[in-house]
Amino acid sequence: MSSPRAYTRSDYLFFLSYRTRWTDNDQYSHVNNSVYYHLFDSVVNTFLIQQCGLTSDSTQIGLVVSSHCQFFSPLSFPQVLDLGLRVVKLGSSSVTYEVAVFEEGKDVPAAVGGYTHVFVERGSRKSAPMANPLREGLSSLLSTNESSESKL
Repeated sequence: MSSPRAYTRSDYLFFLSYRTRWTDNDQYSHVNNSVYYHLFDSVVNTFLIQQCGLTSDSTQIGLVVSSHCQFFSPLSFPQVLDLGLRVVKLGSSSVTYEVAVFEEGKDVPAAVGGYTHVFVERGSRKSAPMANPLREGLSSLLSTNESSESKL
């Protein structure tokens, strides 16, 4: 497995464009580290809504149980970013996403991170196997370079 720094656009299967805002910058004139987690959440949830049929009243919801990010080069307003998404692990009730943040027009990421969702029943918050449309949608993003099954 290569270093995330060596990944390119071709390693990702779904993309979302994001236009940075002035408020994304911190006192050092680059996108603040906390903003990256908003970006991850945006691309993941856009995919879940558009491709997996998740809605605000779905019976299953995903809870984030871990997250991470590695930063390789700074980004700042007014750059346009491309967010690449793939699935690196898919279990019966959990999924681990990887997101690469690319400056528009660049092939190497400025940052790579992601998080793990455990899907639970909305009311009980107990883990439950993913519904078929959800699992099928996430399977379409499964990276062939990574482990395909997790234990959850």
